[in-house]
Amino acid sequence: MNDKFVWTFIHLSVLVVIVLFLTIVGDIIVNGVVGLDWKFIVGEPERSGRSGGIGPIIVSTLLILAVCISVTLVLGLGTAIFLTEISTMSPLQAKFVEKCLDLLAGVPSIVFGLFGNVFFCKILGLGFSILSGGLTLACMTLPLFVRTTQVGLKYVPNTYRTGAQALGYSLKTTLWQIVLPSAVPGIIAGLVLGIGRALAETAALIFTSGYVDRMPESLMDSGRALSVHIYDLSMNISGGNQNAYKSAFVLILAILVINSVSSAVVQRTFKRGGQ
Repeated sequence: MNDKFVWTFIHLSVLVVIVLFLTIVGDIIVNGVVGLDWKFIVGEPERSGRSGGIGPIIVSTLLILAVCISVTLVLGLGTAIFLTEISTMSPLQAKFVEKCLDLLAGVPSIVFGLFGNVFFCKILGLGFSILSGGLTLACMTLPLFVRTTQVGLKYVPNTYRTGAQALGYSLKTTLWQIVLPSAVPGIIAGLVLGIGRALAETAALIFTSGYVDRMPESLMDSGRALSVHIYDLSMNISGGNQNAYKSAFVLILAILVINSVSSAVVQRTFKRGGQ
């Protein structure tokens, strides 16, 4: 009887999640496809976004994302390797660091936005800029990326490391030639999760990258991310709902493409490993 209740609850929970997902995505697809064309994707926003396109918005989003990914990969990968492969900290110290990372991963985005505004925009003098927005997003995605990469590294069998040591490989060679390639699925998973959070982020970017919807000329220019553009059109601009739906549809397509490419890379990695 108890097993039947548990399985019923599980199936109902899955059904509710699927229905919610289809309802939200279906509403965006139905309303976002209307009037969506190439001119909208590459065009300039007009009348505060009520008409025109999202070309500069997409460029600003890609630049912010590029800054975020660059910093996250370099610092996050190095931190994960240090904590998993190199660190001589005691188990208690390592546990403390991991708990700090978990705590940072759960901090609300608005807090990161306020931090980014004070530290990057004011103290470092970067102002409202794409660079400030990207660095702030990097602070948000780093804890999640580090923890996910740690899991990927820990799942690499220790026999790989001991075998490399037996063959006389240095630590550097073991990491770059054996451990990291084997941990690619975990690294990509962390990166995809970070990108997903960065693409959907609004609160942190309002305080750091700004609202400007013109084509950015450098990383020091202010730039409006796609998520901020959707928020502004739907909440602040009268008559902007249609373009907000179209922009949201483009955002979903971008996330879908990123996930598909990541899955293809992981599958290719597994096939090479099998060979």
